[in-house]
Amino acid sequence: MQFWLALLLTGVGTGLGAAALTRLLEAVQRQAWGGSGTDLLASVESAAPWHHVLILLAAGVVTGAGQIILTQLSSGNGIDTTAAIWFYAGRMPAIRTLGSAVLSVIIVGMGASLGREGAPKQAGAVIANWASDRGRLSDEQRRLLVACAAGAGMAAAYGVPLGGALFALEVMRGILALRYVLPALFASLVATGVSWLFLPDAPTYHLPSYGAPLSSLVWALIAGPIAGVVSVGYVRVISWADRNRPRGWRRWIEPVAGLTLLGAVSIWYPQILGNGKDISQAAFLGNVAPTLGVVLFLLKPAAIILCMRTGAPGGLFTPSLTVGAMLGVALGSVWSWIWPGAPAGLFAFLGAGAVLAATTQGPISTVVLLMELTGRDRSFVLPLLIVVATATLVARSIEPRSIYDARLTDAELVERQRVRDRPLQ
Repeated sequence: MQFWLALLLTGVGTGLGAAALTRLLEAVQRQAWGGSGTDLLASVESAAPWHHVLILLAAGVVTGAGQIILTQLSSGNGIDTTAAIWFYAGRMPAIRTLGSAVLSVIIVGMGASLGREGAPKQAGAVIANWASDRGRLSDEQRRLLVACAAGAGMAAAYGVPLGGALFALEVMRGILALRYVLPALFASLVATGVSWLFLPDAPTYHLPSYGAPLSSLVWALIAGPIAGVVSVGYVRVISWADRNRPRGWRRWIEPVAGLTLLGAVSIWYPQILGNGKDISQAAFLGNVAPTLGVVLFLLKPAAIILCMRTGAPGGLFTPSLTVGAMLGVALGSVWSWIWPGAPAGLFAFLGAGAVLAATTQGPISTVVLLMELTGRDRSFVLPLLIVVATATLVARSIEPRSIYDARLTDAELVERQRVRDRPLQ
């Protein structure tokens, strides 16, 4: 009974936290770039060149100052959510974690090339720890509750209750066990229901009812392994950037220099700013030219790595989806010369699914998340399943890490696998 009460409190608190952080993101974006606060790309494209540099320079200052302040306020070291679940029974320093969540929302609103889902996941983890302390839960219950909270944070932020629950189990907890399904679903449903009191209940992406022509099925068989190899390289560079975040006095200098450089490049390619939602939407509608898709396939990962290397906190879900969409645009344009007929937007969507599944190593949650994010179900499911399965298989065969395991050492990966393979009690 104590566990379910803690789960209810976690779901409600995570939903409220996700709504508050989303509104904060919109407010920061509106103040930094103007516009409605929900369409970053349009606002950035209309901004003057000096505005790009000035806002990103300010984001660098905020990042450096925020990291220093969080270090001074919290005696505990920052702990990644994945590492906390596997090695610390879900325990995370509350002040540092919440502060990092707020900081990530602020700098993403200012244009840092990272995702916004990291903040509600962190907020949910803190709430889960608070509820675990009040309910005096065991370490195993706390570990499950924090994983459910992370999935609930994503569910509330994007309005994807089923996908969020599967993400909690498949990606965060690493176990798709029947006894874990109901708690994960309950937390995600409560969090999403609460967030819908304040946020719009609508798909994140609008997608035409694409069919599944034979050419798209053959393309999926070829593109899937390519996406898997690309994802391995992407994850390894993410891991390198995370391990080499600045320390000491460099925490002041590197964020300012790195994010100012990002602002300068965005004068010519504004699509690299933010989490990439707007350019992904354009790609899904077939409105991204092949040349631009190739350029952004190179620049967007570079921008993500640059932001991480400077120490900027943020999520990787939507940015990784965007990298996949640009890969799909590039590969789809080549395929259309060989076998014309399939819509360009379908290739972008399938590429997004392939890279997202391979980088998170969560193929089931990826398929469900994409269905919920678009409000679509059967029209594209066969090529999506093919490209997701082949990409994930190739990626797992080469690299055991996902983007959420980037901080884990080789020894920690071995220990995680040992714990994961241990029979359930």
